[in-house]
Amino acid sequence: MKLKQLESSMSSGRKMLRLGNMVHALVAARRTAELPEVVPRFCLTASHLSRALYFVCDAVLWLRSVGLQPDIDKPKWHNWATKCYYYSLLINLARDWYEIFWRLEQAALEEKTRENCFWQKHDEELNGGKSDGLHGFLLQLFQVLKRNPPLLLDLVKNLCDLSGPLDTLGIYKTNPGVIGFCGILSSLVGILTLASPHLKLKQ
Repeated sequence: MKLKQLESSMSSGRKMLRLGNMVHALVAARRTAELPEVVPRFCLTASHLSRALYFVCDAVLWLRSVGLQPDIDKPKWHNWATKCYYYSLLINLARDWYEIFWRLEQAALEEKTRENCFWQKHDEELNGGKSDGLHGFLLQLFQVLKRNPPLLLDLVKNLCDLSGPLDTLGIYKTNPGVIGFCGILSSLVGILTLASPHLKLKQ
């Protein structure tokens, strides 16, 4: 009984801390709404607002769990919370892909500036010519992610976090082992970015 009471108290403490996360998300949304670039401004602001709505739904569920509002429809609010979290992840992934394609375009422009160099052309001939198609795209993508660890880590974390909502919403069913592995990997990436702030993608 004491363990159950301790667990309940810790759960309530986490829910109260999430109210602070909701305020933080709203403040972050206000900050990102002033970004100069249109796509990052829209994606980051929408993502923070979705996270704020997720914490609102989570707070409502907490009110039901402690008995303050026992008439709340738990499945409905849980579904809404999952959808808000899911939309937030999708928007974050859209921002990641925007950053990736922007860097791919920059790399393509840099490559064009080197095409007039005799030795560059000579090296391409020795390597059997320039890589085209899917292989060339994947090679460039690998190089871009290799040169930008924060972008790679953010992409990995968002993809891992996506497994839970996909399963809960019935979009793509998987087993608990995969969800658990993705959760561990996401947590490790989060710890890494906290320990080394330079590895966190700037917002």
